[in-house]
Amino acid sequence: MSRPDSPTVILVHGAFADASSFARVIPKLLARGLSVVAPAVPNRSLLGDAAYIASIVRQVPGPVILVGHSYGGAVITVAGIEDNVKALVFLAGYALEEGESLGELQGRFPDSDLAGALVYTPFPIEGSTAPGTDVSVQIDKFPAVFAADVDPGLASVLAVSQRPLAAQAFTEKAPAAAWKTKPSWGLVATADRTINPDVERYGYQRARMTTVEVHSSHLVMLAHPERVADLIDDAVRATAH
Repeated sequence: MSRPDSPTVILVHGAFADASSFARVIPKLLARGLSVVAPAVPNRSLLGDAAYIASIVRQVPGPVILVGHSYGGAVITVAGIEDNVKALVFLAGYALEEGESLGELQGRFPDSDLAGALVYTPFPIEGSTAPGTDVSVQIDKFPAVFAADVDPGLASVLAVSQRPLAAQAFTEKAPAAAWKTKPSWGLVATADRTINPDVERYGYQRARMTTVEVHSSHLVMLAHPERVADLIDDAVRATAH
């Protein structure tokens, strides 16, 4: 049974993953009476992905809580300026400053193990003779780097079903930073080997977010779904009218 006047929670996945990365969190949110949408992010460009998520936000007739994991944090940083977004929740994510790119934020800190596990693959771009570049994670390194505390069988499935991120997304600068005007919550995955946890902490502290730390791999939604659901619920309750 849905809560009266509760917001819609939109779950924005990150790079190398898809909406199934929220598979253990979604039932917990639904059981708490929350409306949930978990769209497929194109993962083609920061600006294009943010515009796509913003279009979904605008179609929701009521308040929205935007939740972004990993690269999805950068996406909600931009898309979150939509009028009906009431709060942002970052899960092991990038909280960009206006005018900052993923590469610039990440470059402030030592590389994580991800840097040595990336694969670059050309893909065709319609209407262009020059190919784009997809970035993914070496299949054999994916479980340890991305999902060390996730069931090994599931991690092996995730490794071969990645949703790559176009390299262009790393260099585009955020045209807005929604956390400047929207209340925000952040979760640091302290055992993260995909994003240096200090990158997460820095972005959250800069934004003066309410922050929690969980001893988890990058895929905290699959490893600790109850902690993630609790944090989202905190944002829902804090912004309820």
